[in-house]
Amino acid sequence: MVIRYLTRSSSVRAAALAVAALVLLPTPFAAAATDEPTPPKPGPAYSSDLLDRPGVQARPGAGAPAVPSDVSALSWVVADARSGEVLAAHNAHRQLPPASTLKSLFALTALPHLDAVARHTVTQSELDDVGDGSSLVGVEAGRSYSVADLWRGVFLSSGNDAVHVLAKLNGGWQQTVRQMRAKARALGARDTHVVSPDGYDAAGQVSSAYDLAVFGRAGLADPEFARYCSTAIAKFPHGNWSYPIQNTNRLLTGADGVPAYPGLLGIKNGYTSHAGNTLISAAQRDGRTLVVSVMNPQASGGYRVYEETRSLLDWGFKAAGHVRPVGSLVPRSESRGTAQGPAHASELAADSAEADGSDWTAILLVAAGSAALVAGAVVVIRRRTARRYRFSGRQ
Repeated sequence: MVIRYLTRSSSVRAAALAVAALVLLPTPFAAAATDEPTPPKPGPAYSSDLLDRPGVQARPGAGAPAVPSDVSALSWVVADARSGEVLAAHNAHRQLPPASTLKSLFALTALPHLDAVARHTVTQSELDDVGDGSSLVGVEAGRSYSVADLWRGVFLSSGNDAVHVLAKLNGGWQQTVRQMRAKARALGARDTHVVSPDGYDAAGQVSSAYDLAVFGRAGLADPEFARYCSTAIAKFPHGNWSYPIQNTNRLLTGADGVPAYPGLLGIKNGYTSHAGNTLISAAQRDGRTLVVSVMNPQASGGYRVYEETRSLLDWGFKAAGHVRPVGSLVPRSESRGTAQGPAHASELAADSAEADGSDWTAILLVAAGSAALVAGAVVVIRRRTARRYRFSGRQ
């Protein structure tokens, strides 16, 4: 129920919640027309406007640890992968260049359209537009690769060469851009604007920690995506032989002196000089899976993004069950649908009143709701009077 998210109560707020729920239920005259009670609807995912606000957003309860104070990233999110509840965030919707973490959206978009066992002989034209300085897995023109080989090149080596070939198989570069934009909107990721599917720096290309967490959560729900992103080491073909490739996510592999994180499920890291370091990670512990996204740490150190992610994962596992969510990764189209609108609207009203530290929002809600109820009652009375008049005239 919505009330469990409130931190204080008053008669005004209680009235506001009750009136809001009544106002948003099916209208009185609609109920009179059918004479059938409306069945109960399941409650929506928690949501609020807190994630739209700058700075750290957290709602600690009893026994909750303090949010790490040494996280320097410009934007970050900690969320429960199963429920989508955001446990804490910092500048969640700040639009920043995503670097290769955008490949997670590319995979969500193209994976369903490409057969993993199909083979393709690469042409030089498919590699001509790979950006200078791109990370590469070693795709060569004239060689034949399975689609699965190319996906491993994307997830493990962050190979822009593999992305270009897969995008061609997916209908072309611009077609893939359009599909990625549509996929982001369908997932509720409205901070993301795709220009280059491989995450290569491009004017206007942005995402946010919120959107990256959305992509990570969606990826974990896809067995094929989850298998690729959690693979630490694989072999990449080169004619009659193959060479090993290692996942560039050091929290997964423990490479370069970065200790591997226990229970890590991977997802995707990225870096460009414009974006800085970016990372989407997920880890599982004691039956709970968390998703953490971190964008552009400001503290010095090339591996800072991994240490800040580690700190946020540690906090999330300790805080889970002791904090109230500050928002949800669930798309608004799901959590704010017609069937679930009444409870969600009441909850948002309560959240706004609580965040503002004032009862005026609730007072206005009561007034507006009361007026709507009175208007509905007048409509019902007039319709019933007209119906009785017509009935008596036929006798």
